[in-house]
Amino acid sequence: MRFYPSLLRVAIRRPSVAAQALYWHVTGKKLRARNMLRLSRSQSPGAYRDWMRHRERLAERLEQARADLATWDHAPRLSVILHHGANETTADLERRLAALEAQIYPDWELVLVPSRSSLPTRSPAAPRIALVASRTDHPAKALALGIEAASGDYVLPLGGDVVLAPDALYQFARALRDNPQADVLYGDEDRLVPRLRPGLKRVQPWFKPAWNAELFLAQDYLSACCLLRREAALGEPPAHPALDGAALYALLLRLTDRKGAVHVPHVLAHRTAPRDDGPELRASRLLALGQHVGPRGGTAREGPFGNTLVEWPLPSPAPLVSIIIPTRDHVALLKTAVGGVLTGTRYRNVEVLIVDNGSVEPETLAYLERVAGNPRVKVIRHDAPFNYSALNNLAAKQAAGDYLLLLNNDVEVVDEDWLGWLMRQAVREGVGAVGAKLLYDDGSIQHAGVVIGMGDAAGHAHRFLKSGEEGYFARAHLPHQVSAVTGACLLVERAKFEAVGGLDEAGFAVAFNDVDLCLKLQAAGWRNIYEPRAVMIHHESKSRPKDHRPDQLARWRRELDLLQNRWGTAGYVDPVHHRALDRRQESFHIRL
Repeated sequence: MRFYPSLLRVAIRRPSVAAQALYWHVTGKKLRARNMLRLSRSQSPGAYRDWMRHRERLAERLEQARADLATWDHAPRLSVILHHGANETTADLERRLAALEAQIYPDWELVLVPSRSSLPTRSPAAPRIALVASRTDHPAKALALGIEAASGDYVLPLGGDVVLAPDALYQFARALRDNPQADVLYGDEDRLVPRLRPGLKRVQPWFKPAWNAELFLAQDYLSACCLLRREAALGEPPAHPALDGAALYALLLRLTDRKGAVHVPHVLAHRTAPRDDGPELRASRLLALGQHVGPRGGTAREGPFGNTLVEWPLPSPAPLVSIIIPTRDHVALLKTAVGGVLTGTRYRNVEVLIVDNGSVEPETLAYLERVAGNPRVKVIRHDAPFNYSALNNLAAKQAAGDYLLLLNNDVEVVDEDWLGWLMRQAVREGVGAVGAKLLYDDGSIQHAGVVIGMGDAAGHAHRFLKSGEEGYFARAHLPHQVSAVTGACLLVERAKFEAVGGLDEAGFAVAFNDVDLCLKLQAAGWRNIYEPRAVMIHHESKSRPKDHRPDQLARWRRELDLLQNRWGTAGYVDPVHHRALDRRQESFHIRL
């Protein structure tokens, strides 16, 4: 980043921030000054415009694509399916056809499925149009008719509010060369809105994650721009007409259930309508989701910000959960944590193992002696230098439960269903660690999953997002697969914990032990889940030394080096993140 040109751009919109950055720069704190400008620019209204100019470079991208296409000896045929509804004007259709004509990819056709009242006219693209004779007002039937009539190897259902980017079909075809077995591919998207002057401008980019099955159950992030293998789609039963606009979502649920989907990380679709789907479409999507998860015991519910949630069943009888709480003094914090577990938690089949790491305060020792009289509590004394991993491993060996919950002594229970929500995920097949949504005292988010690669190490996603705010496409409020969760509240089946060797007490005594554990679970084939319905307050790290204290800094650097060397975090792009997002920020903002 060139400092002074960036300073000038920020000064126009936020002069006070520019003045502060200039002060840091001239006083020698240049990294701090650059980070301040970077954060300000990535959050500004013009950030996406700057990204398109300096990062996307569409004209350059198209030139490279044409040169690449010239070297291909084979290109798959792609069929774009468009249901021309009664409410869509001829001008709307012409605009979509014009966007198709602008495609640099040569081998495509448009399969046009008209409604009973629509009368599409010829256009310059008419030679490429395959007009379906049957007319229908049902989107579900229109999708089935379009797939059946298509002659391509793959089909792209085009929503009535979607305009394709000029290289959209090329980018899909290119991704197919690297993923020839894929049944579903999808791209990123943004919105087109009117300018002050004539024309439209691109805003609100949605840089999507890699395929995330858990997230797709909560949020349809594929339908606006996806490519389907026609043969696979033909083998699926047609969606019921009652699903209406959710027919494609229902089809995607079935197709991705077998093989997942491939992400094409480019903005390939521009939507002309807001992403508010309306009550009818949300109801249809909820119906489709319920039909999909019902056979596996799941129940579909309405979710936050127009999304959906799946409620998985709890096993009966409820397995015993061993809750491990390391502590040293700070008895007020400990009382809050233990009290919340014992009296404020609906899930009752628990034992609490308090690992006392050298408490000396009389009030703490008296409380530990008193609480040890509770048959559901065991106090383990371990007088040794603080090693978070060793304390938890010690307790895990003495635990009686089939599930282990690592819990900090500075966590406060605020919702009695928190453990139930975690267990609904942890008992599912293939699940490794499960983590909760942790809040600061003011209600803002402290933890909503861990993103590997942030700061070349790992960071808490969506940190400081205020209570009630949607944030980055509601991601902090939806269950989804993550690379890691924080050890402040981490639930895992005991057998899986033991299978990966537990926490690494030799390498990660204090920091990054939870990240390392989760990455070991992931490497063993289990998926880690963030569950936002399990909500707790985390009075963060009030009872352990700070990593950047002079007496802790050397230890922290050793642990950081080990994390980077073992897992390659310095160059890692997390599947829940995106290369267009800034890996130096825990909030999801554009990388400039």
